[in-house]
Amino acid sequence: MALERYRSYLRLLAEAQLGRDGRRGVEPSDVVQQTLLDAHRDRAGFRGGEAEHRAWLRRLLACNFADALRAQGRAKRDAGRVQSLEASLGESSARLERWLAVDQSSPSRRAERNESLVRLADALVRVPEDNRRALVMRHCQGASLAEISEALGRTPQAVAGLLKRGLAQLRDEMPDDEGGAG
Repeated sequence: MALERYRSYLRLLAEAQLGRDGRRGVEPSDVVQQTLLDAHRDRAGFRGGEAEHRAWLRRLLACNFADALRAQGRAKRDAGRVQSLEASLGESSARLERWLAVDQSSPSRRAERNESLVRLADALVRVPEDNRRALVMRHCQGASLAEISEALGRTPQAVAGLLKRGLAQLRDEMPDDEGGAG
């Protein structure tokens, strides 16, 4: 199980979670690093396929988010909070999968989708921060143009430009995908 290949995927989910709730002081890269360390430590106990693997990593990420928030004194560790974070991270991941819109009818298509999901996350972390934030808010969080505009402190026209440029940059980063991120 090559955990490092999931770093960008987990970071993207972490950024989507932090952006949604405005949780400052928690660094996405720190939470992702802890998640990968936990997964490495517990890898012998993991059994399952690609989708189960991503779900397991999302559960670890949710637990580490809860721990990071608790360490800041913002929240007590409770099962409800972890489950809420898991659900939110799962929703962001599902939005990413729908964004790819790859046919899931055969095992080879599912494997292709799984690889495309990881490649999309890798490409997104290479997009400039403002463009990435707009894309993540739109496609991972389902935010409207007005919501993104308010959160980023930009006009709706400027946000539309960020989204357009961000999608163009993604297409450049993923040239061999057939319409993958558009």
